[in-house]
Amino acid sequence: MRRLFPAPLLSLSLLLLWLVLNVSVSPGNLLLGALLGILAPILMAPLRPLSVRISHPGTVVRLIVRVGIDVLVSNLQVARSVWTAKRHPPRSRFVHIPLELRDAHGLAALSMITTVIPGTIWSELALDRSVLLLHVFDLDDEAQFIEHFKHTYERPLMEIFE
Repeated sequence: MRRLFPAPLLSLSLLLLWLVLNVSVSPGNLLLGALLGILAPILMAPLRPLSVRISHPGTVVRLIVRVGIDVLVSNLQVARSVWTAKRHPPRSRFVHIPLELRDAHGLAALSMITTVIPGTIWSELALDRSVLLLHVFDLDDEAQFIEHFKHTYERPLMEIFE
């Protein structure tokens, strides 16, 4: 049964999406939707990433709350920097951050976190995943920023995924 339906929720979702998009529950659309729902997950199974094992759900919740707070604070800091840019131009820099995190899922989560926080841009990851290059919009102290980044984001992700 698992071979025919490797992702049963995805199969059901594809069937329902097909019916909604065609605005019809005719036998032909039911057959095509069922065919799509069965074949798509089977054909796409080799493309699915490895399964994820989350070790500490409490850390996930704390990290989500922390990222939410940082998004709000960073929005205000970037807005203030833009507002006062003529008097105090922002000190934009590229920062090399040494990474201990090696898990692909953890690195993907870290890239999403840096993307949603205003003022930071994930620029490059070394091929051996040992160094991350970030662009920071306004930076006072590079060493303090690196320590904050590693403590606030990398360590919880290591706890969650490794």
